[in-house]
Amino acid sequence: MVLLVPKSTCWRTARADRAGLIVDVEQYYAAARDAMAKAERSIHLLGWALDPDTPFAPVVPGQGEPERWGPFLRDLSARKPGVDIRLLVWKSALPIAATQNFFLHRARQCFKGSRVAFRLDGSIPMGACHHQKVIIVDDRLAFCGGCDVGPDRWDTPLHHDDDPRRAKGKGKGFFECRHETMAVVDGEAARDLGQLFRNRWERSSGEILLAPVEPAQGEAAEGPDPWPPGVPVALRNAFVGLARSEPKWRHHPEVRETERLHLASIAAAQTLIYMENQYFASPIMAEALAARLEQPEGPEIVLLSTQHSPSWFDQMTMDRTRLLFLKRLREADRYGRLTAVCPVTPGGRSIIVHSKLSIIDDQLVRIGSANLNNRSTGFDTECDLAIEAKDAADRAAIAGFRAALVGHWIAQPGEALAAALAAQGSLARAIKALDDPGRPRLQPIEPKPIGRFASFIATYHLGDPAGPKDSWAPWLRRWELRKQLRRLSVELKRHGLEPPPSDLSPETV
Repeated sequence: MVLLVPKSTCWRTARADRAGLIVDVEQYYAAARDAMAKAERSIHLLGWALDPDTPFAPVVPGQGEPERWGPFLRDLSARKPGVDIRLLVWKSALPIAATQNFFLHRARQCFKGSRVAFRLDGSIPMGACHHQKVIIVDDRLAFCGGCDVGPDRWDTPLHHDDDPRRAKGKGKGFFECRHETMAVVDGEAARDLGQLFRNRWERSSGEILLAPVEPAQGEAAEGPDPWPPGVPVALRNAFVGLARSEPKWRHHPEVRETERLHLASIAAAQTLIYMENQYFASPIMAEALAARLEQPEGPEIVLLSTQHSPSWFDQMTMDRTRLLFLKRLREADRYGRLTAVCPVTPGGRSIIVHSKLSIIDDQLVRIGSANLNNRSTGFDTECDLAIEAKDAADRAAIAGFRAALVGHWIAQPGEALAAALAAQGSLARAIKALDDPGRPRLQPIEPKPIGRFASFIATYHLGDPAGPKDSWAPWLRRWELRKQLRRLSVELKRHGLEPPPSDLSPETV
């Protein structure tokens, strides 16, 4: 069964001549800088945040001032006046901007008087956010995933405690360890992401940007190959789909492709669902996963998230809702196929999991900006890039990426993880066989009692609206979530699975 279906589970499908999969920001920032430096026509960026003072590489004492995103783009625009550089970033509310060191004002100042077009985008309902994280170079190469541009994002796959390269400076300690994933594609898939940017720019500014003229058949594109040499090519001639979330706003219709792709993927899984996400809070996704756990021959499910959210607001809202999410899954796990873990550093400290990634069997890998909460499927703008295997080589590449990704958590090479998975027949058992028993790097997310206040927050999903209608009316939220439940029932029936109850219990919704 094909999971990527245009106008249903995705916006468009396209071919990517090359596709690469990036783990953590050290590699991403280096790759983005390399690709942007080669731009001949355009650099277009969509972001939740962009701090112009963010260094591409860490500050190293004695090695001079590092190169930073803002000055780099400003100087590039002066050296290459023919390159159209546009940055479209969410016009965040003042409290959010404050948590990001008021990057909005500093970015305006940084690009003032330059050829860089920096624009704040407020073309969404009140309370929603633009959450897509995409960079497109010349419509020839594009990055898509969960990573923003900020000085607190940098980390390596080793996630060392107190890495001096993560120092805040001036004796202020260290930024926390953080995990991110990004995808990079070229060819038709990159051009589609370029069109996504042009659509957003027109919606925000009213200005129509023309797509670049493609080379005639048989002709090579002008300029150097923008593919970053530090990113290995994981798949060739990849089958790529772009899934979006967009809220209804003025004359723009609602788009729920990220939700549909999640539901279709979960329902179609045969052996293994592996998910990394910042938030596990959507009751509809909980019901979708629970339906598979209740099957005698359903897939194994491994969920990985942060031990606890870094911000007070998310701890009060998303973390409490996650308790009910996992409670529902544990109740459904009658055959013992659920594992929910959080990663820690070698010294036992929590690692912020900011990636939004799903790998379904060896068939589909999905990397993007959408969290597994309500607002990511119907209130915020999101973009996920999914690659669906078309042959055995693609399936081997997806399996290899998953093995390397899971292996990096427990300081094991991907080959060792793949061998353990083959021997154990279960990803959870493979992790347990390889992880350090005395100081495990992947620790279970323990169930906790839910008090009255936490139960109230989780029941009404405070801070996590399902859409514009209930964004300022939480008493309507359960009605909005029931509409999602009906979509889940249709998807489960399509795969011959039993739908959940017609009405979700108060403990779940």
